Order: sequence, then structure tokens, then C-alpha cells
Amino acid sequence: MKKKWIAAMMAAAIAFTGLAGCGSKDSNGGGQGGNSEDSPKVEAPTEPFGDTVKYDPSVEINEGKDITVELWEWGSDDLFQQIIDGYTAMHPNVTIKLVNNPWEDYWTKLPLALDGANGPALFNVHNSYHENLINYLAPLEIPVEDLEADFTGVAAHLIDDKVYYIDYGMMTGTVYYNKDMWETAGLTDADIPKTWDQMREVAKKLTIREGDSLVQAGLNFNDDFHQNYLLGLNYQLGENLFQEDGKTPNVNSESMKKVMQMLVDMYETDGVGSKDFGEKGSDSFGQGQSAMVIQWGHYYNTLNTTWSDINFGVFEIPTFDENPYAYNRYNGESTFGINKNAPADQQAVAQDFVKYFLANDDAQIAFNLAMSTFPAKKSLADDPKILENPSLAVLSEHIDHYIWPGPMPSTVETSLKKAGQDIFFNGVDIDTALNAAQEEIIRDMKSSAFVSVENLYEFAEK
Repeated sequence: MKKKWIAAMMAAAIAFTGLAGCGSKDSNGGGQGGNSEDSPKVEAPTEPFGDTVKYDPSVEINEGKDITVELWEWGSDDLFQQIIDGYTAMHPNVTIKLVNNPWEDYWTKLPLALDGANGPALFNVHNSYHENLINYLAPLEIPVEDLEADFTGVAAHLIDDKVYYIDYGMMTGTVYYNKDMWETAGLTDADIPKTWDQMREVAKKLTIREGDSLVQAGLNFNDDFHQNYLLGLNYQLGENLFQEDGKTPNVNSESMKKVMQMLVDMYETDGVGSKDFGEKGSDSFGQGQSAMVIQWGHYYNTLNTTWSDINFGVFEIPTFDENPYAYNRYNGESTFGINKNAPADQQAVAQDFVKYFLANDDAQIAFNLAMSTFPAKKSLADDPKILENPSLAVLSEHIDHYIWPGPMPSTVETSLKKAGQDIFFNGVDIDTALNAAQEEIIRDMKSSAFVSVENLYEFAEK
């Protein structure tokens, strides 16, 4: 879930009703907390708000004395500035300077800054860099039981009974389909597939060929078969990505082989797509050449901003049978991190800011809509604004049947991508390619502290 697309997503963000407005920007591209003369006035709440995690705006911060902290992020200025403005409207003695670093630079600059005395007190976290950041994080001062009462998946973030960040939203894959192509093929809502067998038949009906040439792919998974198929469909068949020790990969399993064989058969037997039909399935769909793709939530915003002329719908990912162990995996969008090396007064502000963010439903809705993630905050699961996003609405019934394996090292993805490329482009057989991926992941993870949290899945076999 690289963040290059986040700038485009911001068009989808909504204002924090009554709690935030647009802030000013300094010459370096960072926002300055508080409201300029040109900014809409932010109406600060006076009464406590929140569910179990509550925020009381009447509590004085830093004894009322002026204080400045930095918040680092990687390209979501408007979204972050809104929550900053909402906070500083309640606490005008606090200035929060927003510092933007591009994704490509962020993960180099941030650890260096956190290692010194002048690093940011607050910073945006992505769990794929967990091992690079965890030694710089201060634990949240909110009771764990309060977090668990309000948010899904908190237990997976426990380290020695402490929580350093949690998920505010959950992102996973859904099927995007071209409604115009669907209608031309004579398909209706009644044809939306529930199983993979049904999916393959629908994909055949959506495929168009002129002689030997593929003109329209019924289903295109080029460039993302590892992300959207190999790293998730195994759960439908009752197998985890990691073995019982939580460390040894399970990518050469019978389930993974079955998923890979299905992908090969869909292209080579069913003929619904081709490895040579566009480098990326996501681009092919946006360009009107493919009828269906499976993409993660961020794709909803990409379609609305980059390919707004595509008339698309969304449905939940099919399963091998209609009662799967789990539908797929998800990954979380993380709350802010707090720098344990920051001065004590700055850390206190940072702790208060995180509590404000977690208690603030308008902020939670805005962030989840901007990222197209399903809210981890339990009370927002049926919020009308969330359900207006079709890629989130289709998840609402079964969101508890998605698994987070934990912040797994990137080698799991890259090794499986290489395996698929070898199978499709280099003529390597499935067993050999997946065995090679298994060995490569084991080798790459020798020094990793990663342990899977798949055993925390609510429906895991205990």
C-alpha cells in the first residue's frame, strides 16, 4: 500500500464538522497550527466527546503556556491540517507544525530525526516500517481496555501489554467491475458471483476477442496477483500465511498452489485475460480495456480522480465456497506515533493529540473516507457516510472475517511476486516457484523479529 496515491485521495476527504477548518501553510510546505485571518473560524467544542476513549477539551494543556511541536507526514497536508486546526482551536497555546516529507524520503529521514534530540514529537506511522520505528515509539497512555472497547484489532498491536499505535482503518481487496461492459454482456446484479467458479463463468462472458487477439479482458490481475490473490485467498481455504510458530512462512502450501493454479487456468484455459494484456490490471481497467479487477480500497479514490469516466461498481471478493474460514487479509492504516526521545512537555501534547484523534468521530470518518478504509472504530461501522462508499459498504457484513497477519516483512510480497512472474513469464512450474519463494522468505527473515498475529483472528482454530 504505497502512498504515492495519497495526494489524489485528499479530494475525497470531508471536513471535520464543527471541529476543523482549513489552515495556513508556511513557505516550506508545512502547515502551522491555529487559524490564520483568511481561514474559516473553527468552532471549538466545550463538552467531552468520544465513546470509551473520551476527550475533555476543558483540560488545560502545558499549563496554558505556549508550546510548539512538529507532526511529520508524507503527503496528506489538507487532511492533517484539518485535525490540527480542530485541536488548536481548543488549545490556542499549542502550535503544531505540519512537516511534509515525500514517501520516498520519509523512511530515510524519519529514523535519523527520531534518533536525535530535535525529532518530531508526532509522526505518521505505516506498519510496514514497524521494525524501523518501534524502538523510537513511546507507548500510548490510554488504557488498553479502553482502546479495545472502541477499536477492532487492538490486541494484535500489544507488545508487553503496551500499545504504541493502533489501526484507525482497515484496507482490503474488493472486486471492481465496469457496469457498462456488464450490461453489454447481458449481466445483471443477479449475476454478481459469490464463488470463484461463478466468477470464472462471469469473466468468460465479459471477455471479447477478435480472432486470436484479446480486445477486452474479463478479469485482469497483471502486476498484482501476489497482493490480491496469493496473499489472501489461502485464508479462504483455511491456511494461514505463516505456520504455527508464527515465523515460518507457509507459501508453498497446498492452498497456495491451488490459488496459483486457478490463476494460471483463468488465463491459459479460460482465456479471460493474458499476461501480455497490459502491464498493470489496475491501469487496464481504468483505461476501459478490462471488465473486472481486484484492488484494495485506495483504488476507489483513484478511479474517482484519475479515471472518473469509468462507470464502475464494487462487490465483495468471491470465495471457494460460501462459508469460508476468512475472506481475505487486510492491512491497517495506523494512528500517529509519539517520539519517546522528545522533551517531556512535547510528549504530553502528543499523547493528548492522539487521544483527541481517537475520540473524534468526525476525524475518524474523514481519515477513513480519504484512505478508503473501513473504520476500526466499532461505533462507525454502520455510519451512513462510510456506507456511501461502495468499496466500504460491501465489506460491512463480513469485516470480522478478514485477517491481519501483522506487519510482515516486505520479502513475503516480493518473493511471491517473483514466483508468479517466473510461472507466467519464465515457464517455471508452480511447485518449483513456490518452493523457491519459501526458501527466499526464510532466508530474508532470519534476523527479523516478526511474529504473525494470525492466531488472534476471532475465528481462528484454537
